[in-house]
Amino acid sequence: MKKRTPISIYIATTIGLTIMAFEMFAADSGYFSSPFFWALLVIAVILLMIMNSIGDLVENENFSRLSDDEKKAYLIEKNTPYYQKLWNSAFKKQSATEEKDILIDHGFDGITELDNSLPKWWIGLFWFGCIFCVVYLTAFAFTEYAHPEAEYDKEVKTMLASIAEYEKSAPKIDLETAKYSADNIAEGQELFKTNCVTCHGDGGKGGIGPNLTDTHWINIKEKSLFKNVFWMLENGSPNNPTMRPFIKDGTITGKDAEKIAAYIYHINRETSPITPAQGGAAPQGEEVKWENGNN
Repeated sequence: MKKRTPISIYIATTIGLTIMAFEMFAADSGYFSSPFFWALLVIAVILLMIMNSIGDLVENENFSRLSDDEKKAYLIEKNTPYYQKLWNSAFKKQSATEEKDILIDHGFDGITELDNSLPKWWIGLFWFGCIFCVVYLTAFAFTEYAHPEAEYDKEVKTMLASIAEYEKSAPKIDLETAKYSADNIAEGQELFKTNCVTCHGDGGKGGIGPNLTDTHWINIKEKSLFKNVFWMLENGSPNNPTMRPFIKDGTITGKDAEKIAAYIYHINRETSPITPAQGGAAPQGEEVKWENGNN
């Protein structure tokens, strides 16, 4: 009579498979705090214990039908710990006498073969791999689990939500509080392309609007270039209605204006101007000597 697998193995396997299923199919990773998850585990453990009790009854009935020698052999086997049996099946070598019993009656060039059973740990890993592949492929084919695009979209939504929450409580940026930061240049360039490039051209070289890379300026409202750009974005141009007040009409926020101003400061003060010979617009307005500093 074969010795039964301990109930602890079934419980550990069930818990592992349940966690794997929730990890793949649950909407989020907060299932550990879900009453449904723990209720499912409790019900599964109770069912396993009932199954184990039924197995004990069947085992006792079968044991009563064994001969004395079979009972003795079974009790010896049962007294060997389960994990010790797994270790022995994987690493223990047979004695010379035991090898004779499992020697296959064929050979070649003096090489013979033993009819060894596969180690239990190897069989367990094999079946675990098979089950995992089926569950994983099912989850990948019919859910959003393990899809890079879905994970990316989820992370982007989380990030945007955190940014929106931060901006609700963050102090508003206005002309007085706006400060130049080189970290804003890259984002400012993208905002410039969205809001300003139609009139001011690629890289601020000018077009319908003036060239933003030279030293000439039509509207001079502040002493520093950075602040002057922010003022223009907030109030618009008093000389040309096309340059509207982007902040006041709600097109951009103060934070966006701070980034655009950082980009314009960068292309005007930290890079070479785009001259008419290079495709830039001719200077307009008067030449300005901005104060040193960028705040």
